[in-house]
Amino acid sequence: MSDLPDSKSLGESSRGKMRWFAKLGPGLITGAADDDPSGIATYSQAGAQFGYTVGWTLLLTYPLMVGIQLASARIGRVSGRGLTEAFTRLWPAPVVWLLIASLLVANVINLGADLNAMGDVTALVIGGPKVAYAVFFGILSLGLQIWLPYERYVRVLKWLTLSLLAYVAVAFAAHVDWLEALKGALWPRFQWNKEFVTTVVAILGTTISPYLFFWQASQEVEEIRRVPEDQALKRAPHQAPAQLGRLKTDTWIGMGFSNAVAFFMILATAATLHAHGQTQIETTSQAAEALKPIAGNAAFVLFGLGVVGTGMLALPVLAGSAAYALASMLGVRKGLDRPAAGAPAFYGILAAAMLLGLAIGVSGINPMKALVYAAVINAVSSVPIMAGVMLAGSSPKVMGDLVIPFKWKIVGWAATGVMGAAAMAMLATIWL
Repeated sequence: MSDLPDSKSLGESSRGKMRWFAKLGPGLITGAADDDPSGIATYSQAGAQFGYTVGWTLLLTYPLMVGIQLASARIGRVSGRGLTEAFTRLWPAPVVWLLIASLLVANVINLGADLNAMGDVTALVIGGPKVAYAVFFGILSLGLQIWLPYERYVRVLKWLTLSLLAYVAVAFAAHVDWLEALKGALWPRFQWNKEFVTTVVAILGTTISPYLFFWQASQEVEEIRRVPEDQALKRAPHQAPAQLGRLKTDTWIGMGFSNAVAFFMILATAATLHAHGQTQIETTSQAAEALKPIAGNAAFVLFGLGVVGTGMLALPVLAGSAAYALASMLGVRKGLDRPAAGAPAFYGILAAAMLLGLAIGVSGINPMKALVYAAVINAVSSVPIMAGVMLAGSSPKVMGDLVIPFKWKIVGWAATGVMGAAAMAMLATIWL
């Protein structure tokens, strides 16, 4: 018997009685998917290059990340529609098309970089051709999304989040200087040079990414469809107290889990690579390989397994968020809860995104350059998308009487402002 609740237990009458783990879903999966292989490369490089001094960035991004993800999730749960539909109610179609196009390009590039990293690390750990592994992981992920029923697939993703604990184990195996780690987290130290600014911007861009907004909002809509008793809160406001409470718990824990794991990645590479003078890591496989002689074979294997596990979690989020966004603009049936025959255009978009990403991953394109391009696109597009989330979440036209509370408006707009500053800083480091 599964320990997860059945559909009826997820109805309004029992939301408040659910065990805390059963309350977790879209927020937990979204947060964990943020620590994808490309994110691992960013955090590993940050720890290797600057040691414990960048730990404070994860504390900074935590409330900002929660603010914008809560707003995104609330739009999905209240309106019963995803972000694309909310944007089209506020902005002209050409503006929304531009934002969706930037999301698609960034997601496809990120898919390629993640598949490249997964293949590379697998080949490093067990031997064999990395291209074959990348193809295998891409096809496996696509097949699970198409043929595994949504309710079972969500459970698979939920349990895959545990793969992130590998990085906690790596950190504890690395003999971290916990006093210095605490100082790095609580006492911000900023260096006014191109390398440090670029690293901080990369961390911000990795932790607060547009595809996460679209995915969590879409998954809240899927949850409404999945549970017969649930309705969009705009039409069933009596469900709001329990549902919004569950949503807060899910998002706070999901984003906290994400940032805590990212923090442990920085600690692990700070305690090993940085401490031994190895400050330049360009790929996740380099990080894993560099750990082996310093932290031991167990840490090396755990690091590699974590890359594969987080990759399998991130691939459907990247491909799925692109498919939801574009399908909404095209006005076609969408949803992982539908069979492939019931939403052929949606699954076609999903497959195309995955296969294009796979083509990039096996093409020999430098994965770090690909990630730089994706980061630039994300940095530029995230600001108007985040502004759109905040405007939609504050609009009675979209939300009815359940607009975002004032305190979360402050946090959400603060996150938008920080990302705007980060985007300008990133562009400045490229041009100067």
